[in-house]
Amino acid sequence: MEQHIRFCTTSDGVRIAYATLGDGSPLVFVRGWVSHIELDWENPVIRESIEDYAKHFQVVRYDKRGTGLSDRNVEDFSIPARMRDLETVVDHLKLDRFSLSGFSEGGPIAIAYAVAHPERVSHLILNGTYARGRFGREDVQSALHDLVKAQWGLGSETLTNMFMPGASKEEHDWFTGYQRQAASRSGAAAMLLANYEVDVIDLLPEVSAPTLVIHAKGDRAIPFAQGREIAGTIPNARFIPIESDRHTADTATANVIRDTVIQFILGDREGAPTKLSPSTAPLTILFTDITSSTALTQQLGDAKAQELVRAHNDIVRAALKDHAGSEIKHTGDGIMASFASPSSALDCAVAIQRAVAAKDDAHLGVHVGINAGEPVAEDDDLFGTSVQLARRICDQASGGEILVSDVVRQLVAGKQFLFSDRGDVVLRGFEDPARLYEVRWREPA
Repeated sequence: MEQHIRFCTTSDGVRIAYATLGDGSPLVFVRGWVSHIELDWENPVIRESIEDYAKHFQVVRYDKRGTGLSDRNVEDFSIPARMRDLETVVDHLKLDRFSLSGFSEGGPIAIAYAVAHPERVSHLILNGTYARGRFGREDVQSALHDLVKAQWGLGSETLTNMFMPGASKEEHDWFTGYQRQAASRSGAAAMLLANYEVDVIDLLPEVSAPTLVIHAKGDRAIPFAQGREIAGTIPNARFIPIESDRHTADTATANVIRDTVIQFILGDREGAPTKLSPSTAPLTILFTDITSSTALTQQLGDAKAQELVRAHNDIVRAALKDHAGSEIKHTGDGIMASFASPSSALDCAVAIQRAVAAKDDAHLGVHVGINAGEPVAEDDDLFGTSVQLARRICDQASGGEILVSDVVRQLVAGKQFLFSDRGDVVLRGFEDPARLYEVRWREPA
């Protein structure tokens, strides 16, 4: 898939760049702080995330005035002015009704638009955002503005440290340079000052769209209390706390957010998740994924690729039914499920792989990852480190493989399962290597 970049012009003469990708119901992203839709596409991690959303939606992203490919020479960064950017893009695309996601500084814009146009916003997602810009010490905010205005290089590095503490040097350097390419020194300073003056708190009770509020518990840029205030004021909003200290999510957290957003928008449908208790309990988590799904879509076309997805879904759901597994959610090209026992999860995984092999379709390959732990069950979903580790283990597997964590291997000791030691593996988002084992499921020749 390739994104399509186009331009439109607001009523006050500002040219806005926007990008679209995918089909289906529209999902419009109002970006945070600064953005650059072209540079995003060049980053493999960000591109993969956009493509994952585009499997379900027509994804619409745009650069707000003053940033990215949009006009830089502007002075008005107020909420009404920035709302014109959004209004112009969705009107240009003739979107009658769509889901709207606001991240960080994009949140107040999304809130204001949802209140002004309730008939057009089907779902509202607010991620790591705020309703009032003066949420910190005024002297600290003033000092940060002055630094950005005087030394954009040092200012962008300081902001990177705030947004993504603990990032690798490669990620740190990339985002620091990204900010400087996405906005000029004067533009960044002006936008930062405008962000401090935002106040849409009085609009929150007027939001009528189903709303999902996501916020990292340890966010150092926008405090957790800001997300909690929004969720507590918007009628019937769902609040999802994220275990992270970063404002800009790492890959593992971004995957959790993506899956949560997709499930929130798509809602109940055939094969929807089993209702979960809001408690923490030991569970075994299984992830499946279709091998090389993006490449297959490009090779076979959307229609044939969707046939593979349906075949995968039928196989996995039949195995879950036979082995007392609970489907938690569909992840685009895979399924996440939970089991009360690790033995049932392994039996299910073996059944899946044997069914795929019996289908004898050279294009259909499935890889499986399994971990056990005590995830947090909330709002019909599972969260936490044990879930994230299962996801990463699945990512490590190749077509036809079942990989499990060491804890799963130990829990099923003496149960007649055969394993091959894959050694210690470094997984994305985890500091310490994880010991992985491959389940030997094929019948002897």
